[in-house]
Amino acid sequence: MVSSEDPSSTSGPGAPRRHPRIPPVNVHDGAFDPAREHTVIFQPSGRRGTIPEGATLLEAARRLGVGIESICGGRQTCSKCYVRIEAGSFGRYGIESTEAHLTPIGERELYYREKRGLPEGIRYSCDACVLGDVLVTVPEESQAHKQIIRKSATERAIEINPGVRKYYVEIPEPHLGQSSADADSVMAELAARFPELHDLTFDYPALRDLQFALRAGNWGITVSVWNEREIVRVEPGYREVAVGLAVDIGTTSVAAYLCDLRTGRVLATEAMMNPQVSYGDDIMSRISYTMEEDGGLDRLHTVIIAGLNDLAARAAARAGIEASEIIDAVFVGNSTMHHILLGFHPRYLGLAPFVPAVFSPVDFRARDLGLHALNPGAWVHVLPLEAGFVGADNMGVVLAEEPHEQDEIVLIIDVGTNGEILLGNRERLLCASSPTGPALEGAQILFGMRAAPGAIERVRVDPATLEARFKVIGEDRWSDELPPEQLGARGICGSGIIEAIAELWKAGIVDDSGRWTSSLVHPRLIEHDGLPAYVLAWPGQTALGDAILVSIADVRAIQLAKAALYTGVRILMGYRGVAAVGRIILAGAFGSYIDPERAMTIGLIPDCDLGQVYAVGNAAGDGARIALLNKARRVEAARVARWVEHITMPLEGDFQEIFMNALAFPNAADPFPHLEPILAEAARRRSTRERSAVTA
Repeated sequence: MVSSEDPSSTSGPGAPRRHPRIPPVNVHDGAFDPAREHTVIFQPSGRRGTIPEGATLLEAARRLGVGIESICGGRQTCSKCYVRIEAGSFGRYGIESTEAHLTPIGERELYYREKRGLPEGIRYSCDACVLGDVLVTVPEESQAHKQIIRKSATERAIEINPGVRKYYVEIPEPHLGQSSADADSVMAELAARFPELHDLTFDYPALRDLQFALRAGNWGITVSVWNEREIVRVEPGYREVAVGLAVDIGTTSVAAYLCDLRTGRVLATEAMMNPQVSYGDDIMSRISYTMEEDGGLDRLHTVIIAGLNDLAARAAARAGIEASEIIDAVFVGNSTMHHILLGFHPRYLGLAPFVPAVFSPVDFRARDLGLHALNPGAWVHVLPLEAGFVGADNMGVVLAEEPHEQDEIVLIIDVGTNGEILLGNRERLLCASSPTGPALEGAQILFGMRAAPGAIERVRVDPATLEARFKVIGEDRWSDELPPEQLGARGICGSGIIEAIAELWKAGIVDDSGRWTSSLVHPRLIEHDGLPAYVLAWPGQTALGDAILVSIADVRAIQLAKAALYTGVRILMGYRGVAAVGRIILAGAFGSYIDPERAMTIGLIPDCDLGQVYAVGNAAGDGARIALLNKARRVEAARVARWVEHITMPLEGDFQEIFMNALAFPNAADPFPHLEPILAEAARRRSTRERSAVTA
């Protein structure tokens, strides 16, 4: 049955009549040249490709494996497929993106956009046809395949001592001849009953609400006091609920934890892709964007503030409360995210000597930064930076894992777009950053994608037959346990590409230097764009009907990323005077899904007993929760941040030699005794194949 609202239905006996106010379907009669192709990039998936002129953005998305909701089938009716066009020059991608590179908006799209109350600056992907290069952001509500952001909170024992506490007081009802004002009476009663509450001040919105709250509560009110200094909220009657928000602002994703400030319980967890991804995959590209684009900093600042407001509202809704009840917050993030959040220009982070605007912790009113979803009186505490490129997120990891309280020397690696490394114990703790780039998270990989349903996340290659099997996100079974048509593979995420390359090396398809073994002949070993590649998933196993490949270019990208991270680790080990580590902690949501054996096999992490390599989840987010729930830990963070020694990665001396050795699988110089059986079997297999090739 055709909806009576659908003006595209044809006339005829019994057919619904077109509503006279609804414009018809926009038909583009422009002179398109299908032989011309333009670059279309979709974020936050990171998928990109060349699309023939005249194709709609919805068609482009389908070609590139980007899922966009479209209930009406492209009839410009359902309003589910809308996207945002990012305007500006994007040097990282080599394109100039503008809405002028699309066909103009039609009357029908305008009609439905206004009818649905959609914001300005969006386009229906089923109506907008490609005329030039464009960078497109697909909002979460338009995504058919939502990103999987694995940043759940970890169970931790946290001593509760929040920065904001609630106090209930009653004052006598005033009478004629009384000389005391409402505020004076409340503060006098608080000081008399709670010795720690003296010399209090009122935040203006709380003071404005005081008169009405007192009378509505029959002269009893609950006040929320920040740091025993300021009344930030007043509520009529007795109120127990006190909630705060801990947020980890990552380069790729953002996670928020709504917590009960009295019990420490996590009431709700919400996460999103960092909306800044549309302007650059990593921190250096975002720094460049703020320097090269007029208004670039304001744009990046505005989108993250809007995202944080949305996260707070979603978390509150999930917990069944209003976001305005959030009365305290703690944020962490790397140095670049920290600066953009606070509106500090990050240009000097990208220029030697990489000096930040501030090292110490920062406290600010949420409303002063535009975080209007929170209570008007809420404060936000941002943990301190350790160095130019070792940020507040790493300080969160320190609070969560407490290496400065340990006797054993421990190595902590927060694997991400910007890898952060901690090495040491209570005697001496070193830190460093390593610009690994986005390859380890699936970006800049031929069929790479971020973690979403359909992404290949686990890979095994049979060393005898060279056949592959894999797992995709959203399916617990392996590919050889399912009919091909049920797999729906769409690409490879970070954990998948690490495992794929480790498996190719173990099978002898890739040698120690990362070169393809040319003597091998197999149906899965093909050539793609003039480069050798391995067919990981056949066309019948994929959602789009095209094979998913791992190319030698992907191997090179992972080699560079893992070598950068390993070099940072080895330099810290040299400064600390240790040849090996007894325990390795993988922090971060991505680190939680890396297979330790395969990460060690490719040389992403140094040799260690595999039983002593473990993941701790989003430790930075856990550190933010700890600081939210215990204000004394905020003081500790400020002290430890100045005690940790930052080691800048040198560009001379041993750096180049360590880096070049680290490019090899697992390493050209360092031993890996805990991998000896795996290394020996891989060497034997390659030797056998080389002899067979010579004999042939």
